Amino acid sequence: MENYINTTIENPLWLSVSEAAKLGGVQNKTIRRAIQSNQIKFKIIKNRYLIDLLSLIQYLHSKTKLKNKYYQNGLGQYFDNK
Repeated sequence: MENYINTTIENPLWLSVSEAAKLGGVQNKTIRRAIQSNQIKFKIIKNRYLIDLLSLIQYLHSKTKLKNKYYQNGLGQYFDNK
């Protein structure tokens, strides 16, 4: 995964707060806290937050509790991480 972090993505995926929470297996409040503390890359369009998918996944892997939720309840449950 280290090779992908340094590459430039031409068309990044931008998610709403609720979409990001569903993909991460966490609550909206967790995503909003990450936005407030600048731990996730985001932009605001028409008073709505849009979150970069790559920074979301990096954030969800930053702490063990978030990583476990990602793999148990979020998008990670569909990957074989063994």
